Amino acid sequence: MIAQPLILPCGAELPNRLAKGAMTEGLASPRGVPTPELATLYRVWAHGGAGMLLSGNVQIDGDHLERPGNVILDRPADAAMKAALRAWAEAGTEGGNHFWMQISHAGRQTQSGVNPAPKAPSAVQVGLPGGRFGMPVPLTGDEIVDLIGRFANAAAAAKEAGFTGVQIHGAHGYLISQFLSPRTNQRDDQWGGSLENRARFLLETVGAVRAAVGPSFPVSVKLNSADFQRGGFAFEDSLTVARWLEKAGVDLLEISGGSYEQPAMMDTEGLEAREQPKVAASTAAREAYFVDFAKAMKAELKTMPLMVTGGFRTRAAMEQALASGATDVIGIGRPLCASPAACRDLLDGIADLPRYENQLALLPAWLGWLGRGKIMRAIAGFGVQMWYYAQIDHIGRHGRANPGQSVFSAMMQIQKHEKAWLAARKGA
Repeated sequence: MIAQPLILPCGAELPNRLAKGAMTEGLASPRGVPTPELATLYRVWAHGGAGMLLSGNVQIDGDHLERPGNVILDRPADAAMKAALRAWAEAGTEGGNHFWMQISHAGRQTQSGVNPAPKAPSAVQVGLPGGRFGMPVPLTGDEIVDLIGRFANAAAAAKEAGFTGVQIHGAHGYLISQFLSPRTNQRDDQWGGSLENRARFLLETVGAVRAAVGPSFPVSVKLNSADFQRGGFAFEDSLTVARWLEKAGVDLLEISGGSYEQPAMMDTEGLEAREQPKVAASTAAREAYFVDFAKAMKAELKTMPLMVTGGFRTRAAMEQALASGATDVIGIGRPLCASPAACRDLLDGIADLPRYENQLALLPAWLGWLGRGKIMRAIAGFGVQMWYYAQIDHIGRHGRANPGQSVFSAMMQIQKHEKAWLAARKGA
């Protein structure tokens, strides 16, 4: 089934059921312009077999970045930006695949080094130690309306450049997700309170984007199945929002979950102990992190296809998820950082995606000698994340991954790169 095409509600056709999930690249210039390295990265992935590639976060506000090195589309594109976007889109579609731009705004999850006072629905600070995130400032009504327009403008720029679709990022604790959650949205105006009001920003953004790109251009949304935090966005809320998105004409809904405070999208450890919807308790133990959520959601939808990303490592599990009707598209992320042609290998018949436990086990093991508390686990997770960042960086700069790199080397490399990028941006 992974080789079967999929026709989306808008009429566009994905050539197969495998998609490269969105992963942050960190390869834009200090002005947020796509670089030749970013084009090289996506050219490699375009020839890797996936029917659709999703870009990492393209930010609609340069003061609200998910990470240093994000592409930024927060104003009308000049000639240089248009040329860079076209080169990126051309490279990313060389394999006859789709290439969709993920458009986003980090909101309160903007690092202090980028913005010490980020805008958000309400003044609710990210609950993590270390001072990495400042106290947010509540958005005004006019600012919210302006941001909806920025999402639409970015989508129009993506279409003009040659991207074949867009995805609105409404998950992982970024701005739209912050509006959806009663934990982070404590407003008492038309943008807060009831679920209908909390979902207004997302739904009006979808409407504005659709108006900007037309009826035959794919529009996707990434939505949390749940935040996995008490008092947050619950699965029952996600089901309702999914129905509204289907009615709004969304072409593909990607199911994910979590935020920086509760990163379920990165790790399922302890998932069963946090808030769970009324579905099977096997989510944490299965290869596909969110497949049980998708099954329950699929039963409530009529025409909108679903995509599930996270944890898939064997073709058998992918085929089973597709055959059971739990999902229509399989998203693959981290395996493509060190094995960019893994989707082609799956289509050619391999049974398992490659794993890199030898490189990644050293840091957690070393930290385990120092202690097994939450801080040590966080450091270990951070180091592993940096290793994948470094693989993406190496593909962009050299056309191939560097899977023999150590986690320690990757941490030093990425931190040095991000520090230099921030310094260059401040001087730009």
